[in-house]
Amino acid sequence: MTTPTLPPVDPRSAWDLPAPGKMPTVAALDEVTTRVLAPNPSPMTLDGTNTYVLSLAGSGSAVVVDPGPERAEHLAVVERVVADADADVDGIVVTHHHHDHAEAAGAWARHFRAPVFAATAEVAGPGGRVVGDGDHIDIGGLRLEVVATPGHTADHLALRAPGGAVLTGDHVLGRGTSVVAHPDGDLVAYLASLRRLAGIGSDALYPGHGPELTEDPAAVLAYYADHRAFRRAQVLDRLEQGAATPGELVRVIYAEVDRRLWPAAEASTRATLALLVAEGRVRWPDDDAPAEATA
Repeated sequence: MTTPTLPPVDPRSAWDLPAPGKMPTVAALDEVTTRVLAPNPSPMTLDGTNTYVLSLAGSGSAVVVDPGPERAEHLAVVERVVADADADVDGIVVTHHHHDHAEAAGAWARHFRAPVFAATAEVAGPGGRVVGDGDHIDIGGLRLEVVATPGHTADHLALRAPGGAVLTGDHVLGRGTSVVAHPDGDLVAYLASLRRLAGIGSDALYPGHGPELTEDPAAVLAYYADHRAFRRAQVLDRLEQGAATPGELVRVIYAEVDRRLWPAAEASTRATLALLVAEGRVRWPDDDAPAEATA
């Protein structure tokens, strides 16, 4: 197999998006959605976790999506946004269990006296509600459609909001691409979820990290699929030259990537190998053993 000479072009590279580190703490995205940026920037979380406050004008109710890290200063900003909407928080939704999205869920549920909606009972907690694909969360006249998008994690959910925007959690990011970390991350499921989102269509993608994507959401989803295909081709090309461990593959394929991201790249590479094993194209007897192409 021959690896394409050049990686696919990210359509966002031509868009007028905020530079890294320049996203505002609070941004009104549409008539019902306000983004509040959590103060937890890092190479993995980009500018920080995006917490979303959704409220219909005059309803007196608000829904918080992905409360993020348990930081007093973050809670204070969210409370100001809710107060400006003349609303009370009547529901908290968590897209997946990773701590940068879910850590504050329990504490905020107690603080606001509001239930947590999540894909698992562990995240929903006492008094919470487990939701899955096709369910609706109806609060204060606001209806959120739950779309199961496993892949980044097994419990990952996206939310389709009124007006056609989709809150994507970590399935799609505002910059770069999402990590699919083996074994909880499953690339077969992730690619199927990409196709699912492409099929339902969206007017905008509101990601768990990075800026909102409004110019051409379909192009971003297509790029994500093409990026994964390119990485698979890179892995196969390298294995055809000889057996290699996941770590060895990362050192070659991600040679020019910030080394702080190599652990995440290795987890994603393991997910790619698991997919190629399922397709019968690679032999990989053990997570830490060398893999080799079957043909």
